[in-house]
Amino acid sequence: MSSIVIFGAGSRGDVQPCVALGRALGAHGHGVTLVASARYAPLAARAGLGFAPLTADPAEILESDAGQELLAGGRNPVKFLGGFRRILGPLAERLLAECLDACKGADLLLGPTLGALPRHIGEHLGIPWALIHFQPSRATGAFPHPFVPRARMLGPLGNRASFHAVDQLAWLLSRPFINPWRERSLGLPPLPLRNTADGRPVLACFSSTVVPRPRDWPRNLAMTGYWFLDEPGWTPPKDLADFLDDGPPPVYVGFGSMVPKDAAMTDRIVRTALRLAGVRGIVQGDPDTSDEHVFAVRDVPHSWLFPRTAAVVHHGGAGTTAAGLRAGAPTIVCPFFGDQPYWGERVAALGAGPSPLPFRGLTVPRLAARIRASVEDPDIADRADRLGRRIRAEDGLARAHEALEPLLR
Repeated sequence: MSSIVIFGAGSRGDVQPCVALGRALGAHGHGVTLVASARYAPLAARAGLGFAPLTADPAEILESDAGQELLAGGRNPVKFLGGFRRILGPLAERLLAECLDACKGADLLLGPTLGALPRHIGEHLGIPWALIHFQPSRATGAFPHPFVPRARMLGPLGNRASFHAVDQLAWLLSRPFINPWRERSLGLPPLPLRNTADGRPVLACFSSTVVPRPRDWPRNLAMTGYWFLDEPGWTPPKDLADFLDDGPPPVYVGFGSMVPKDAAMTDRIVRTALRLAGVRGIVQGDPDTSDEHVFAVRDVPHSWLFPRTAAVVHHGGAGTTAAGLRAGAPTIVCPFFGDQPYWGERVAALGAGPSPLPFRGLTVPRLAARIRASVEDPDIADRADRLGRRIRAEDGLARAHEALEPLLR
């Protein structure tokens, strides 16, 4: 059997699907090592994975001044990718060394597009590799890149060009530290200004129910469906179970690893909006701040909680969006940056929730109005329920294993 290394860069929403994939591959007898921030070691251990820690912590990064500037950049690709370069540039040499060290003895490398680490280390070791897409990242004429929505005004050519432009920008920003590392540490030649790896295998871990597959995507891109990490043995604390049993289903509000600049003000807005909308709530926060109408939780598996809610409000990360849609819960997305606005737009286009409410425009009346619409509109509830049934019928992990089989032989 193969020894597989999966790069789980980023926050929990990026890491958890990788853990789910690793556990599924491990069930087929493969040895799997997850490379991720040290804070995710317990998550990997519970899934039976090997673990190689990275010394950069995404939570600390987002709390920093540079991280707050990144969150404020919205979906502008120049600000988004430039912000990543400013943050990761000083850490690049150390992180690249940690990643390379974790791959000793590997037979297959899997990881995200950003930085394309599987490609560089795979070439160095002479082993196969494949990329993971958490959002649409392959050029198509059907729709624009999630970061460049206005490109659709130029039609199919503009849509396709938007993907190439974002890819080229990402490479130009990472090239100054990737190419020296390729030469110095990997013994590989530098890559040119225009750089592609279009023929390599790609796993797109999102559902065709949410993003219909474009006809012009190549066969080497396997659109597997979502990779969910279920925790069926998880037991809720008694006070949470009692709160859920003591009234109608609540509305969940949480922004994951996003760190609002004024967390106290955000909490007041959320709690006031819940009261104005006339609903009970479960919020992400300090359990000691709970009251009879709002229950605060720190870490509850979405797979357990979301099916027990009347609606979910979140930042629109790919993983959280997937969990809400799978649960059949009406969804309100309050995006911060990156691909989050795109997922909010997809939710609204599918009729499973209202139009997204950008976090920077979060107010009590706006949030309360969207919560009321989500819990009172039977059409939204019906569409969310039907969408959830379709997603639950998919088996993204089985499809991912099938797509990887040619590389695992």
